[in-house]
Amino acid sequence: MVTIRSVRADEAQQLRTIRLAALEADPTAFGRTHSEELEYESGHWEVRAAGSDSNQTFVAVDDGVFVGLVGAYQTEPGEPVELVSMWTAPAVRGHGIGRRLVGAVLEWADRRDVDCVELWVTRGNDAAIALYQSCGFQVTADVAPSPADPCREEIRMRRQES
Repeated sequence: MVTIRSVRADEAQQLRTIRLAALEADPTAFGRTHSEELEYESGHWEVRAAGSDSNQTFVAVDDGVFVGLVGAYQTEPGEPVELVSMWTAPAVRGHGIGRRLVGAVLEWADRRDVDCVELWVTRGNDAAIALYQSCGFQVTADVAPSPADPCREEIRMRRQES
């Protein structure tokens, strides 16, 4: 059974492992590259795993193994929460893990009393766009070059509570 929870401060190595796996498996889906993050020192991963009041990483764990992750952060109180770095291992796709990870971010935003969650997704990533739409996100008019590949575009999606 897959559990969705916040990553713990002592799980920096597991976080690094899944993040690098995500970057290797789906290099055009993220703002960073595998080679960039491979160079990060252990302190970077420790800070990420620890989280803070304004950012959190959630993981999907199956029998002690991380099989998915998603990040959330808020730059300023009252600002929208940003959903970032969503990924699930190919072996668990199609089993609702992505939806549950998005749900963890939405619950975190709700606890912060935020009524808007936003994200960027690579144009053409139809499976991700469909997942986000099924979770109540709508495509906006915002478009930007992908940070990892300026030849690709990202589109902004937003979920606004009514």
